[in-house]
Amino acid sequence: MSQISTAAVEQFISRWKASGASERANYQLFLTELCELLGVEKPMPATDKVHEATYTFERPVVFDDGEGKTSTNFIDLYKKDCFVLEAKQGSDKADISEAEKLGAERVKTKTGTATRDTRTWEREMKKAKEQALRYARSLPTTEGWPPFLAVVDVGYCIDLYADFARQGKTYVPFPDPQNYRITLADFENEEVRERLRLLFTEPLELDPSRRAARVTRQLAERLAKLATSLEQTGYTPEQVSGFLMRCLFTMFAEDVELLPKDSFKELLKLYRQNIQYFPSALKALWESMDKGGFAPALHREIPQFNGYLFKDPEALPITEAQLDLLILAAEANWADVEPAIFGTLLERALQPRERHKLGAHYTPRAYVERLVMPTVIEPLREEWEAARTASAILEDSGDEAGARKEIENFHRRLCSVRVLDPACGSGNFLYVTLEHLKRLEGEVTEYLEHFPGQLKIDMTGGYTVTPAQLLGLEVNPRAAAIADVVLWIGYLQWHFRAHGSATRLSNPILREYGNIKQQDAVLSYSDRKPRLDANKQPVTRWDGHSTKPHPVTGQEVPDETARTIVYDYLDPKPATWPEADFIVGNPPFIGDKAMRGALGDGYVDALRKAYKSIVPESADFVMFWWHKAAEIVRADKAERFGFITTNSLKQTFNRRVIQEQLDASNALSIVYAIPDHPWVDSADGAAVRIAMTVGDAGKQAGRLSKVVVEKDNGDEKIISFDESIAKIHSDLSVGAEITSAVSLKSNQSISSFGMMLAGSGFIVTPDEAKALGLGTIPELEQRIRPYRNGRDLTSTPRGVMLIDMFPLSEVELRTKFPEVYQHLSIKVKPEREQNNRKRLKEQWWLFGECRQGLRAALKGLQKYISTPETAKHRFFVSQDASILPDHKLVNIALEDAYHLGVLSSKHHVLWAMAAGGRLGVGNDSVYNSTRCFQTFPFPAATEAQQEQIRSIAEALDAHRKQRQAQHPTLTITDMYNVLEKLRSGEALTPKEQKTHEQGLVSILLQLHQELDAAVAAAYGWPANLPEEEILERLVALNKERAAEEARGLIRWLRPAYQNPQGTQQGDLGMESKKKGKAAAVSAKEQLAWPKNLSEQAQAVQRALQLHERPATAQELLHQFKPVAKAQQPQRLQQINSLLQTLHGLGLLRKTEQEQYVK
Repeated sequence: MSQISTAAVEQFISRWKASGASERANYQLFLTELCELLGVEKPMPATDKVHEATYTFERPVVFDDGEGKTSTNFIDLYKKDCFVLEAKQGSDKADISEAEKLGAERVKTKTGTATRDTRTWEREMKKAKEQALRYARSLPTTEGWPPFLAVVDVGYCIDLYADFARQGKTYVPFPDPQNYRITLADFENEEVRERLRLLFTEPLELDPSRRAARVTRQLAERLAKLATSLEQTGYTPEQVSGFLMRCLFTMFAEDVELLPKDSFKELLKLYRQNIQYFPSALKALWESMDKGGFAPALHREIPQFNGYLFKDPEALPITEAQLDLLILAAEANWADVEPAIFGTLLERALQPRERHKLGAHYTPRAYVERLVMPTVIEPLREEWEAARTASAILEDSGDEAGARKEIENFHRRLCSVRVLDPACGSGNFLYVTLEHLKRLEGEVTEYLEHFPGQLKIDMTGGYTVTPAQLLGLEVNPRAAAIADVVLWIGYLQWHFRAHGSATRLSNPILREYGNIKQQDAVLSYSDRKPRLDANKQPVTRWDGHSTKPHPVTGQEVPDETARTIVYDYLDPKPATWPEADFIVGNPPFIGDKAMRGALGDGYVDALRKAYKSIVPESADFVMFWWHKAAEIVRADKAERFGFITTNSLKQTFNRRVIQEQLDASNALSIVYAIPDHPWVDSADGAAVRIAMTVGDAGKQAGRLSKVVVEKDNGDEKIISFDESIAKIHSDLSVGAEITSAVSLKSNQSISSFGMMLAGSGFIVTPDEAKALGLGTIPELEQRIRPYRNGRDLTSTPRGVMLIDMFPLSEVELRTKFPEVYQHLSIKVKPEREQNNRKRLKEQWWLFGECRQGLRAALKGLQKYISTPETAKHRFFVSQDASILPDHKLVNIALEDAYHLGVLSSKHHVLWAMAAGGRLGVGNDSVYNSTRCFQTFPFPAATEAQQEQIRSIAEALDAHRKQRQAQHPTLTITDMYNVLEKLRSGEALTPKEQKTHEQGLVSILLQLHQELDAAVAAAYGWPANLPEEEILERLVALNKERAAEEARGLIRWLRPAYQNPQGTQQGDLGMESKKKGKAAAVSAKEQLAWPKNLSEQAQAVQRALQLHERPATAQELLHQFKPVAKAQQPQRLQQINSLLQTLHGLGLLRKTEQEQYVK
């Protein structure tokens, strides 16, 4: 903390305490002197580039007023990546509304500066906060959302609101609803001054979860050491886990003063010299905690804790060294643990096999909030806005009791909301949800306290948000137990911080709500029984993780003695979920190919049977959760759901699950989505890429957030988004609906993945191949061939070869090529013997997938086209037919460079990027043959156009290969990284300049530009079409081609192979060049007019959203279902009153044209 003299602080307070009522005129001076007091940089002077200023007074922001009109407002003080600050208005002049100009009675919410600490003043302060939020929303996307909003009443107070997730949707009082207001007198507190200093310098350091995360990791590491020591003593992991969980909760109870301060630490130290009595003393304490009353071990009364934790008070005998570890853990401040990550780290600490992952990354809290907020909190905050609006209208009309009732009704609603996480793990999503519910409750109670005679909510009775509202399903019993503890720790921690003590909590402290259930979330069954073999013995399989060194090679191979029983599940059915208002969570990341290995054959068979004809067999495990939640929401049994999935969500089989829900008669809509986002897998701490989706019933537009900037910042990335509001398709895109494109017969049977090996022992170096007889044994050159995978194409080729024994039998292989047979029996067979697939186990000398279809398509060709399935840049190369491709290459059996040119053009690359998925830590594009190639409509080019494209494509392919031949370390990825920078106009680094010179990348760019122009001409389109229009035209052309094929006209790409009988071939002349017409826009949705005032406020905001531009009350009237002519004036007055009140609360903005906009 910076040192500031007491005299300087007192002088500042004295000077500004007497500043009077001219706050607005003084705000710049006040803030400048505040910077001097805090010792931080002062705002920069204004320049002629005001729109680029990152730390300045009066930063301009432009608002869209609709119909091509804009207006400019000014942020009082802005600092990029820190805050938007709004100084409280000092004018007594009321806003003049449209109704007032016509002589209507002035709405009382339109007041100027009010007497401080009154409800009217509070309303003005909240209005200023909403104004700051609108300013933040209007900043350029490249600047990101600031983590803070600040509202200053000069000379009196500073209100702080934070959004550390930097989504811009929910800025909450910071650090909590009780302490977010810093008064001038609070400046005497050094901690408050440090808070303000960090606001100006390092605002993210104020994120309590960051500091708590560091503390939590240290505590988990100490617990892990103790757990290891206890297990080495001979206790089971279950005994150790129960013992340590009781210990850690006791430490936490001590630090939040549920137990007397330092009492547990002193008890531990007391038994250092009497270690043999320690278990009895600890057991006595836990028995007292279970029942409450006098605790002999502590010599005083304690509350009743109850809960399942202390039903079994077993305390393990421990050594002095183990007791020292326990004392060391107790010395930490357990009140500072971060529940959002504590569960994950505790699970790793208590699980022997997971303990080594303690140092791995965990899922940052901000990532969790990005899903929890739009799924649960934002809808509730919209209700809260509506309740405040209704309350303000009633209060202004003199109905104070009715105004208070509106707020109380919302509070009851908040305290009855149930949130389900059907894959809750150790409870991080539930905890984050609980905290935000408590934050919102804090705002509600603060609002209520301003009504005369209103008492604070009694924590011993009445309504309050509790862990009972957070429901969880978890198949792992240890994780379920941890989740329950995490929720209670979070709840008690929040209570301790909000109230400073535990005296207001009633007994029992821990209540057995039964809200966390240990059960399978997607499958129920009457029984499970071991699968028996022909000898009536249980069938077993490799456990999936135990290994041993191979006796010859020394490499780790599966330990065939480590077995687990295969079970059959009887009478399988979809599982049922408890009733809830919202569903949110992070189901397991298991792809369809990995399900049998991770879950077992019996389980997967039962799951497929239970969901037959409902969820495709090739869908990922998470889609069973997605389907169930969508069905529940569509049936109006829950309001919203939101899930984390891998970013393969938009790939074919997963997308089918989504599309079915979007196309249903009572349709679902995706109201929020992030197609690709960094994530940390809680199972192993691995960095992965995920998608977030939020579903709601009915047809409505959604908010699509695309990551545009990622900056590393320790355990998480600072992320900026580009947002758009539109209908979100099943592939998590907006605009051209590429998912509607169908596969074309013209493109069938000529694209395929390469060989799936299912064993690395098939790969050999040229020297190893020679030792096996290549060059000396006849016919072996047909069996050991050059081999390429995706990395060989994107980076530097390895120069390896592949042993391909298809279609030889085992006997033929051993007879003809005994050296190869022995090599494969050592290198491949041990791993294959543990494989669950019968053919792979029995035909261990053959590839996992031998691709007979691809072999047939390549027969007779000299060349073919390949592209990596997953790559940062989408490119295509021509490969010699002697090369065997890996399954991570998508291969197209076309040898004409004309096709290579069309595929390499921006038209196909745009299509592939939009139609394919994203995968991996690098957010790389995925080329799916079905969606990217088979749906793509090639142009009907003339011979001359084909020749031009062919010539450029051959030059392009040759250029890249020649540059790599001259510079062996030069990679395709390097060249295209530089090419993208050339396209964007960015400056090249010295390393990139070297790549530019070696790869002659400017020539590469020129070739691509020529190719794009030639392909555009072949389509008959302008060369400079916007990307979105190219996609729209290709979608329309796909539909046109599909209609042709339905009539029997097919434009075969390789007719001699695809259509050897010569059935009707489509006309290869130029097709119509007209852009397909867009589908007619459906009529605007008309809303029903609710009876309840708060629901009317929500309906008006919804109507304004549907209107899609600023509107007057008269214009919004038509968004609602018609009423009788005689009732129209009353309805118009109701809408107008609501709009004015929403504006008065700062929830809407009024344009110069007297229209309202969010």
